[in-house]
Amino acid sequence: MAARLDYQWHLRQVMAARGMFSTTDLIEPLADRDITLSSSQVYRLVTDRPERLSLKILMALLDILDCTMDDLIEPVPAAGAGKKKVSAGGRAEAGVGELRTRRARITGTAQ
Repeated sequence: MAARLDYQWHLRQVMAARGMFSTTDLIEPLADRDITLSSSQVYRLVTDRPERLSLKILMALLDILDCTMDDLIEPVPAAGAGKKKVSAGGRAEAGVGELRTRRARITGTAQ
């Protein structure tokens, strides 16, 4: 089974290393590369971990900050990756998400 990976987003740290301490410092350099983002969009890009990011924006960030993808995106193991829940009987539980198989119980027959 392949290892599950997650990532850490280091845009704010890379910006600080380049002397850019305000999120709005990116608006003009992005506009110079034909990327128009509002100040709130740039703020979310810098302060939050993006779930989706266009390659055009990523390449512009790499150019503006003169860095590599390794500087911005750090792959890390996903939380709980590689761990299986084990039932009291010592077997791994099967299921999907919160859905788990449950052993059937047969009770007395109805007459």
